[in-house]
Amino acid sequence: MPATGAKGVLLDVGGVLLPTPWELLEDFEARQGWPPGTLAWRGPVDPATDPLWRSVEAGELTSRGYFDRRAAELSRLLGRTLSWPEVTRAMFDTPAGLAVRPEGRALVGQARAAGLRTGLLTSKLVAFLSREVVARSDLLSSFDVLLDESETGLAKPDPRAYDQAAAAMGLDPAGIVFVDDDPANVAGATAAGMAGVHFDVTDPAGSFGQVRRRLGL
Repeated sequence: MPATGAKGVLLDVGGVLLPTPWELLEDFEARQGWPPGTLAWRGPVDPATDPLWRSVEAGELTSRGYFDRRAAELSRLLGRTLSWPEVTRAMFDTPAGLAVRPEGRALVGQARAAGLRTGLLTSKLVAFLSREVVARSDLLSSFDVLLDESETGLAKPDPRAYDQAAAAMGLDPAGIVFVDDDPANVAGATAAGMAGVHFDVTDPAGSFGQVRRRLGL
């Protein structure tokens, strides 16, 4: 067991184990046969490229409004009406399999080799990707615990979500390192007694390095 006393790692999925949709836009363009730069917006990864996202950051547009407008834009380009979850599924469910961060796959392998419990606490993974897509992913389907708001009805940062996850993992919250790209969710985990790590989507390698240190790997 790692010297830090960590007994398990509990991860968010979107943005942490899976890239953000913005990071997949170039690949999505290529698969559609569109010219490079057709989808030039990069959201929080590069706000300078994305006036709509800057409106979200300024409080002038809701995130739901942002994604609805991007889904409408992509629907026009694709010639069929798609919701944002359908767009997300098309981006992530590639011919080569579900797009995942290689650094995340490596971290999970290291954690298992060290005897740590592994869990996922996510908001709408199943609603966005479907249980079938999740089941086909050798990485996501391999976790000891998968708790999804779309199935449990408990959304982070509700304290009950963290309590439920700790109970499902069979661990005291103090032995769990929680990782999420939303600071509010990290704060919720810390309040629940877990060791929270904020994942910076603009620096995945550095963020996973911080997680490894917290886990003692």
